[in-house]
Amino acid sequence: MKAIQIVKPGSEPELREVDKPSPGPGQVLLKVTAAGACHSDDFVLNMPAEGFPYPLPMTLGHEGVGVVAETGSGVTSIAEGTPVAVYGPWGCGVCHFCSGGLENYCSRAAELQITPPGLGVDGAMADYLLVDDPRHLVPIGDLDPVRTVPLTDAGLTPYHAIKPSLPKLVGGSTAVVIGAGGLGHVAIQMLRHLTPSRIIALDVTEEKLAFASEVGAHETVLSNEDAVAGVRKIVGNEGATAVFDFVGYQPTIDTALGVVGTMGDVVVVGLGDGAATAKIGIFAQPFEVSARAPYWGTRSELIEVLDLARDGVLDVAVETFSLDDGLEAYRKLAANDLRGRAVVVPD
Repeated sequence: MKAIQIVKPGSEPELREVDKPSPGPGQVLLKVTAAGACHSDDFVLNMPAEGFPYPLPMTLGHEGVGVVAETGSGVTSIAEGTPVAVYGPWGCGVCHFCSGGLENYCSRAAELQITPPGLGVDGAMADYLLVDDPRHLVPIGDLDPVRTVPLTDAGLTPYHAIKPSLPKLVGGSTAVVIGAGGLGHVAIQMLRHLTPSRIIALDVTEEKLAFASEVGAHETVLSNEDAVAGVRKIVGNEGATAVFDFVGYQPTIDTALGVVGTMGDVVVVGLGDGAATAKIGIFAQPFEVSARAPYWGTRSELIEVLDLARDGVLDVAVETFSLDDGLEAYRKLAANDLRGRAVVVPD
């Protein structure tokens, strides 16, 4: 079968012929119908060779949707032919966090070397994907695989980031979204549906700001050295109620802290370069500001996101590629030349 793999750290991925996997006891094999490319993939592709954390070669793709093709012995909870989405942040299933439904925060994942597909084990950028346990599959019914696959990360991650701030995002509140790309444009739609907040979107070009307005932002501000002043001109002395940074570089984190108001939330979602930090202290930001760095989301939240999609709330912008042309998806991703999400559709 064909697969898009990272073969060498710091190099472009390659389209390769690999063996089709077979499901062992308790496992499920999917015929992939759609796979999403994400900035997290680009982050992995650019990690230095020294200390590279994953075995290579490795098939990319932590966003996956497919149809159950085969089941291993002992699997009785899902039938062949079922269309499913893959819940990506796999955990041990039995620790305190996993038992509470928070597999994304599994306390034993590192110890047991449990990693998500495409981020440690072979992922969905292939004709077939091996899933370790049927509990990591969510039936999607008649949802479109291409429109659904980004929701497994680009929908789940912003939903998980936004939910804890919902009690604050009441009438008269302001939500700031930094970065209106793959995750940010979904976050704007969620905020419009779930809250009465005024939404201010920041990005680096007028084209991206126009896109943010199309998907629901009330106000837009260029993300540059004048961004704090631009947002403050809108929100005044009260500042923003919640700021969601889907970029995560130092300048955007500094902007978030510069516009948040007293008792507000700063939520850093974007990976950035992995080195940026938020300065927190009694004189570093307004009083009682909370800063969070959430990771992905829970399986139950993925079900909730898919329900929002069924209700017609979410319209994810996608650009599709065949598996043969999938390398171009990663080139466009690296060049920041995508409007929304890149989705690879195997033949």
